Amino acid sequence: MARRIKLLLIATLAFTVCIMLYTSRLRESHTPDQRTLQDFYHKTKGALGGQSGAGGDAAAKSPTVVDMDDDGDIDEEDARLAREMQSRLKAAEQQAKDNANAKSPNRPDAPSNVIGVGSSAVGQGKVPAAAAAGDAAVGAGDASAADASAAQVEEAKAVTAELNSIMKRSPVIIFSKSYCPFSKRAKGLLLDKYVIEPAPFVVELDTHPLGAALQARLAELTGRRTVPNIMIGGKSIGGSDDIARLDAKKLLVERITAMGGKRGAITMKERLT
Repeated sequence: MARRIKLLLIATLAFTVCIMLYTSRLRESHTPDQRTLQDFYHKTKGALGGQSGAGGDAAAKSPTVVDMDDDGDIDEEDARLAREMQSRLKAAEQQAKDNANAKSPNRPDAPSNVIGVGSSAVGQGKVPAAAAAGDAAVGAGDASAADASAAQVEEAKAVTAELNSIMKRSPVIIFSKSYCPFSKRAKGLLLDKYVIEPAPFVVELDTHPLGAALQARLAELTGRRTVPNIMIGGKSIGGSDDIARLDAKKLLVERITAMGGKRGAITMKERLT
């Protein structure tokens, strides 16, 4: 029994030693040789250095080739390995730049987002067609309003001047319309029944170039919008019904001469039949 146990222990020890030797060899086979790594680094650096020293597109297309596969001979395989290593290094460098730009908080805007904005020269000073049309319409509207206002001012001046001129023609002014029956009645009473000196001056508003404007101004001055509108010494005595009522009461002559102002400025008497 003791002999069996002893043999078992010896076998176990032998197995353990074998396992240790095997794993040690495995570690050695997978551990990179520092010299190999250094040689690879110097070869790669030499290849890149030769490329940068050559310069230009020709150097980029045909890098300096060294013995990359360490077979003691520089051949096409070494050139291929050099090109692949160069491509991988450039790709890694570009990836690093992209990652840095992605993390940067102050990345510049794309040109398409800048054109026409702020102080960018492109697109400045351009006005959309709709906005230009709107501005033109507004400008035309302002010009039309200004023209209309100027025309109104000129018309008002012309009406004032014409009315002042009419008032100087006689102390008695009859503003009439040729087709109006009330105007015809008033003119028949003042011109046919009575002799008035100076003779009344008749203005037919329907044929006068400024007739409508004159009638509107008379409405403002006298409060009377209809015709006839009879003015004595620059003041309205009324219309047809007003003078007919005064004539019926035998007061028309007295009223007109009194409104004429100075004694004898207006003389008025009935015509002899």
